[in-house]
Amino acid sequence: MTDSVTAGGLAAIQIRQGNPDFLDLPWGLPLDRWDTEKCPRLVQVSRGLSRHTVLFVGYGPAIYALKELPEPVGQREYDLLRVLEERRLPAVSPVGLARTRPGEAGAGERQVLVTRHLDGSLPYRALFVQQGLERYRERLLDAMAGLLVRLHLAGFFWGDCSLSNTLFRRDAGELQAFAVDAETSEAHERLTDGQRLLDLEIMEENVTGELADVAAMASPPPSLSDLETGASTRHRYERLWAETTRELSVAPTESYRVHERIRALNELGFSVSEIELVASEDGRQLRLRTIVTDRDYHRHALHGLTGVVAGERQAALMLNEIRALQGTMSPALGQSAPLGVAAFRWLEERFAPAVEKLRARFGPAADTAELYCQVLEQKWFLSEQAKKDVGLERALEEYLAHAAGQDLVSPVAIDEDRD
Repeated sequence: MTDSVTAGGLAAIQIRQGNPDFLDLPWGLPLDRWDTEKCPRLVQVSRGLSRHTVLFVGYGPAIYALKELPEPVGQREYDLLRVLEERRLPAVSPVGLARTRPGEAGAGERQVLVTRHLDGSLPYRALFVQQGLERYRERLLDAMAGLLVRLHLAGFFWGDCSLSNTLFRRDAGELQAFAVDAETSEAHERLTDGQRLLDLEIMEENVTGELADVAAMASPPPSLSDLETGASTRHRYERLWAETTRELSVAPTESYRVHERIRALNELGFSVSEIELVASEDGRQLRLRTIVTDRDYHRHALHGLTGVVAGERQAALMLNEIRALQGTMSPALGQSAPLGVAAFRWLEERFAPAVEKLRARFGPAADTAELYCQVLEQKWFLSEQAKKDVGLERALEEYLAHAAGQDLVSPVAIDEDRD
């Protein structure tokens, strides 16, 4: 649902329900003339490069991005972002679209796209200029490849795949990638091989150039320091695409291989929405084709069990912990403990008490899911040293004592000149 209103400086503004009305913004001026005096809501965030004027405004804890575009580009991008959202793809959420009245003689009407800024996200350049983020640089290419595979599986042609058009969110030592630009995109039921190859060529050229620019201002890790980075991202994409789309021949008596295939895709994080089995002409073999949807399998599973919202990799680690706890409970109960019972116990005895201490140390706005996973990493490290399981409580104490998690820099109030 959306609301349409008019106000000074606006021809119209379309806003999705549940968001501010933005009527207190100085719409009579082009975005490049806004400043904190004319618009006290302006905030600075760590941001990437853009061919258009982009500003950020704060309403309570929420931050919104405003991007000024010529008509009708804004409407088209807004509609495409809605498609991405409907298909549950990783991208920024469209909030609204404003049409501004020409403020000066001869000026054409402009459109301003409003999106919700991704909390805790960073542009790729921030990984090279902010201290404490070095560990994530190696994950850039995997994140980009995974994002493009997800878009293509859903029939979405990006058209301008680049690091600059992507935001990254930390996920238990990995990175999640989100598309933030859909100006040149197209939504289809299914992509042709030609469309996929064109997107790959664009991605390869853009990523190579962008990381070459980074190399001029910072020291990238060896894996990102040569001109083959775009090709490397493409190879990663091709491997993942082949794994998610390959067909498998099975005998009618080999139903276990169907379950193995689904489990292998789930371990990669993909949810399987449909299985297609087609008999060969002689009837001796079945051709198995799996149709995957989102790459949030563990995330959905954790939320269903506990209500905890986490990234995909974070959720996978937490589910592993719940299953380990389930294994310790079974002998005590004399039978296999239900996973839901173990999840409840994990939530009450481990996760909730740890989160309370983490919030007390890092503040209520901290990414507690990421912090908790760093505690799990600390636990693994200490257990390796001690040659035994040291337990979560000791790991948490060590973590807090050494002020771990300091790399989780807030995206707010970052100096934009670094870009």
